[in-house]
Amino acid sequence: MLCRACDLAVSKRALPSGVRALCPRCHTALYDAPYCSINGMLALCISALLFYLPAMLLPVLEMHFLGSVRTTTAYQGALAVIDQGYWIVGIAVLVAAVIAPGVLNLSIFVQVLIIKTGLVQHHFWRGVLTWLLKKQGLLSQMTMLEIYVISFLVSAFQLSDFSDVYFGMGTFCFTMLFLVTLFLQREYNLEHMWSFLDES
Repeated sequence: MLCRACDLAVSKRALPSGVRALCPRCHTALYDAPYCSINGMLALCISALLFYLPAMLLPVLEMHFLGSVRTTTAYQGALAVIDQGYWIVGIAVLVAAVIAPGVLNLSIFVQVLIIKTGLVQHHFWRGVLTWLLKKQGLLSQMTMLEIYVISFLVSAFQLSDFSDVYFGMGTFCFTMLFLVTLFLQREYNLEHMWSFLDES
């Protein structure tokens, strides 16, 4: 990268947490470390994986309408769209809101475990880490939890005129899954993860 003050070409490297890179010639701040420690990412991964199953299996919405009670989960919502004939939209929802978030969080969890336990020194695990890092961009683009959160909030608002709508424990878990995944993706730095392969 080029220094914005003196145009010196500086090779960009991964930095430890809380460190700022300075230009060696003019001492202008170049960039900060935008990621947390491996332990921090491990904690976020474990939190996301703990919220994942309840978020998918517990009711997200509960509607009381003329004496009948209906509940739905995130997984059932995607299948209901497919059952109504909108199978392309249903598959998109199933992938973006159900499958991809779990796979993304599991992928980052495995990456962090490989690095933290020193398995990156072994040929097999080094290959696994390399493959996961290559697929990271695709998984990040496929995960769209925020669309699903917005959609069930809009649905609840529209249905509240003629029925009683209640949010269940699934809503809480799904919202927490969304927030933890958001923070995890913000703290995750692909270049930093690749640097562990270079160091080994």
